[in-house]
Amino acid sequence: MTSETAQAPAASIARLTNTAIDPEAVKALETAQAIYTIARGSSDAAANVLSYEFMRHLDVPVTSLPPSVFSLGTGVRMAGATSVLISQSGKSPDLVACAKGARLRGGRVIGLVNAKNSPVEDAANATLSIMAGPELAVPATKSVICSIAAGMALVSAVRPDYGENIETTAQAFAKIDGKAHPNITHIVSSLLRARNVYVIGRGAGFGAAHEVALKLKECCALHAEAYSASEVLHGPLQLVTNPLTVIILDTDQAAAQHSIDQAEKRFLACGAAVLRIRPSDMKLSGLCPAGAAAVMLYMLYPAICQTALALGFNPDTPDTLSKVTSTV
Repeated sequence: MTSETAQAPAASIARLTNTAIDPEAVKALETAQAIYTIARGSSDAAANVLSYEFMRHLDVPVTSLPPSVFSLGTGVRMAGATSVLISQSGKSPDLVACAKGARLRGGRVIGLVNAKNSPVEDAANATLSIMAGPELAVPATKSVICSIAAGMALVSAVRPDYGENIETTAQAFAKIDGKAHPNITHIVSSLLRARNVYVIGRGAGFGAAHEVALKLKECCALHAEAYSASEVLHGPLQLVTNPLTVIILDTDQAAAQHSIDQAEKRFLACGAAVLRIRPSDMKLSGLCPAGAAAVMLYMLYPAICQTALALGFNPDTPDTLSKVTSTV
């Protein structure tokens, strides 16, 4: 996990700056009346990040489509819609069923896949390689970051003016390559004391929050849940009456500051231990939301890995998990 996280900046830069995009994928996004993301696990967290970016720049509604709609049911009408299916392996039977079913019901399918010559690639209209390279640790790290980069590259192919976000994100990864978060020791010590964790974000940061919460569960056996900064102050706030650690993922977007500031203030007032993570911690600025989310994952993966090791877990091979999860 450590070595693969370390490979993420170079791999993501290569994916961001590779302009070889299948014209079929570009056409499928340009003409889409709606976009559905299809994924599971960490790939679904990356899809959540990208859904906000697609809506911001492609001006079409985007939502997640549960794979069981096609793998357990007969599917739904997909005419005029494009599905963006994200999978590290491209092998899970339910995702393959979705790719086939979406096309049969009139939709187009773009596969963001890391493995070559996968069943998803065969079933999709067009495929874009995630370009993460081999990933052996069970917890996905660089493939998650590269999935976000691949989605950003897609947006750039459809909206050339998005290219400045590609450039800024690539420069950010080059700047922080090999560097740790300046407060990593404090982050790890806080996680070692944690029993229940809320991971909070807004917009693309909410997708990153899902990924961080998942990693805390699978690597550290910590109970962690992701919430939007605008939702967590309702019923979920009550759990702060028990010992609670809160990680706030702040993309540094001006529009999100009020809700994030409010959430931080309320949790601190209730006595929660609060960690606020943002790209500006690494002296980065000007990132688009998806780029900021990808950068924050790179900043936090080492802290999660160190926490897992300190707790006596092997983050590369969690006891109950396998690299490829075959779901139907």
